[in-house]
Amino acid sequence: MSVFSTSELAYLEEGNRLGRLATVDAAGRPHVVPVGWNYNPNTDTIDIGGRDFSNTKKFRNVRESPNVAFVVDDVPPPWNPRCVQVRGTGEALDSATWPDGSARDAIIRITPHKVVSWGLDSVDGH
Repeated sequence: MSVFSTSELAYLEEGNRLGRLATVDAAGRPHVVPVGWNYNPNTDTIDIGGRDFSNTKKFRNVRESPNVAFVVDDVPPPWNPRCVQVRGTGEALDSATWPDGSARDAIIRITPHKVVSWGLDSVDGH
């Protein structure tokens, strides 16, 4: 059973592949950046990767402090904000396998502890 509701999973699978990842460094300073991501149904996690990913501040931050937050959102017209927010533990992995079986270099894998969402049922078809 997934930590995500049916409507949250449907929203995550709509194709919006840009999210925002919040991490903190060893001194407790926040860092928020846009990231590409995938939902991994095999692990019920959010997997985040990118170019030269192991050399990024976000990757180093997760190695130092695993508490993270992640948001995917949009605002369909006329004004219907929708969002899935994930708070959890990030794990900085030197390599991983995507759900499609392809190998990836470094990723951050977020294990959700709390998921909050809104607006997912307010637009026709959602």
